[in-house]
Amino acid sequence: MVYRRKFIAVQLLLMTAMLTPGCATLDAKHAGKDHAAQMRRTMAKVRRQYDKHEYMIPMRDGVKLFTAVYTPKSKREKYPFILFRTPYSCKPYGEQFYFPSLGPTKQLADDGYIFVYQDVRGAFMSEGEFVNMTPHVEDKKSKKDIDESSDAYDTIDWLVKNIPNNNGRAGMWGISYPGFYSAASMIDHHPALVAVSPQAPIADWFFDDFHHHGAFFLPHTFNFISMFGRARPEPKKNFGERFDHGTPDGYQFFLDLGPLKNVNEKYFHDEIAFWNEAVEHPNYDEFWQKRDILPHLNNVSPAVLTVGGWYDAEDLYGPLNIYQSIEEKNPDVFNALVMGPWAHGGWMRGDGDHLGNVSFDTKASKFYAENIITPFFRYNLKGKGELNLPEAYVFETGVNEWRTFDHWPPLGLTSKSLFAREGGKLSNEPPAGDAAYDEYVSDPKKPVPFTEAVDKGMTRPYMTDDQRFASRRTDVLTYQTDVLDDAMTLAGPIYADLWVSTSGTASDWIVKVIDVLPPDAEDSEFVSDHQHMGNYQMMVRSEVIRGRFRNSYENPEPFVPNEPTHIRLKLQDVLHTFEAGHRVMIQIQSTWFPIVDRNPHNYVDNVFKADEEDFIKATQRVHRSKGHASRIDVTVLEADDGG
Repeated sequence: MVYRRKFIAVQLLLMTAMLTPGCATLDAKHAGKDHAAQMRRTMAKVRRQYDKHEYMIPMRDGVKLFTAVYTPKSKREKYPFILFRTPYSCKPYGEQFYFPSLGPTKQLADDGYIFVYQDVRGAFMSEGEFVNMTPHVEDKKSKKDIDESSDAYDTIDWLVKNIPNNNGRAGMWGISYPGFYSAASMIDHHPALVAVSPQAPIADWFFDDFHHHGAFFLPHTFNFISMFGRARPEPKKNFGERFDHGTPDGYQFFLDLGPLKNVNEKYFHDEIAFWNEAVEHPNYDEFWQKRDILPHLNNVSPAVLTVGGWYDAEDLYGPLNIYQSIEEKNPDVFNALVMGPWAHGGWMRGDGDHLGNVSFDTKASKFYAENIITPFFRYNLKGKGELNLPEAYVFETGVNEWRTFDHWPPLGLTSKSLFAREGGKLSNEPPAGDAAYDEYVSDPKKPVPFTEAVDKGMTRPYMTDDQRFASRRTDVLTYQTDVLDDAMTLAGPIYADLWVSTSGTASDWIVKVIDVLPPDAEDSEFVSDHQHMGNYQMMVRSEVIRGRFRNSYENPEPFVPNEPTHIRLKLQDVLHTFEAGHRVMIQIQSTWFPIVDRNPHNYVDNVFKADEEDFIKATQRVHRSKGHASRIDVTVLEADDGG
């Protein structure tokens, strides 16, 4: 979760503060006069259509949760509930103050539903103690056995019994952290809960948001926890102050920070409990495992529509794996997946027609609102219209088209391997020689930046950024195919199957899959100043693994210096077409800063406690011999497959 995005103004960006934490203000100096005027108009419309009431709803253990309920003024029908549970505040507080836009789409708000917003346990105006990614209690034996499933159940039960003119049906939705709460609601769910849409949901913090395969996402965690992680001894209505970096240059700020052990000494001063917990749990132990929701998604019967973005740098793992877990554990439930060309929560911010320099040639967010999420809730909660949603509604990047599939990943894919070869080639043919490799020197004191942009956190467009800045560095290896004669569409997960070695005893390995555009590619209308799309190296997918976890996330182990070692890394799913005239490129590197903290290259038991002298240069090798062939494994969608 990114600090800059997690704390976006509630009123400024309509529902985006419900996606991620926000500084709740309607200050025109931040929003702009035109936007502020639009907010006033939309808020006035909500006032005309809805009444607002606030309640403290009791849970089974006696704790009461603050809940804002917006009911339609019209009584022409009985209305279903659409519930949104959040740790990021359901401002504005006070029955005279209205949120400017209700529900996941304006179409649903115009239809008329009972919209419910709730501060989760221990957050803002709710009672109780807040627990990050509340572990699920599988076998509840008493009223003290509570989790997010039970709190959602108790909330819905109270609403159905106490809010007049409801039709006895409820739906839930949420983006990011609220997406986790939506997913949790499906477990041991209330009978009235008939439709749930987890959107960019967090699933497991060792693989999305705070970590990726154990590699620590530094600005994500630091910037977010610096405010969100502070204790809340009493109920409150406002966020605290944002962390002041003292510079817009996040690369330099985090480099000057030095080893992670300096965070408390310089900035946090042991005042942020979750940071200290993360420090004490560098491996995938019980602390992280019990915060994994995936094993608990059993006995799900509501209709489920999981939504994600192909360029969600925060929570891509969550939607893909929550969808898959429900599919495996609940084969008879309506369970659909939507993946669009969006960054985190992008379907709720803007048109979804581009990200950074890259155009998608369509307003994907409008299509989603009108044709996917609105019909989903309308049909399941009101029994109106038709629900003709496929199993998977997936946007094919590269050619910029919506595709439909009966399965995800699609059936009948063709497996293909692309091998690292001499001269920076990427080839269908495996190497035949012995003892061949490419090498570079990785220096944690001069790490490879993750973007050319200057920012305090993680830039939203970085997942489509031009990677030429990286391919021109000596500490990044680049392999690419010849120009493609025919288009090639990759569907489903990508795996990097590497043979590597390091002169040190520890190392990270970053792999990027890139679409290299032809030299004469036309500039899109979104291309930034001093940028062109000719030879643009568009990142399609990227991932990192902390090498100590190559064999086990629970039991890390060092590298033997200079010994070829096997690593298999899953890069998450794609649906992307490399068009004829393009090239496929792979980049491999060992630093990716500051998005990932620096690996010292010396094995230490706990990287969070490494000393400055632990950080050394290391010579890194990617092997490409007959016995140690490094490659990427993909699955190809033939032209006539899919829907």
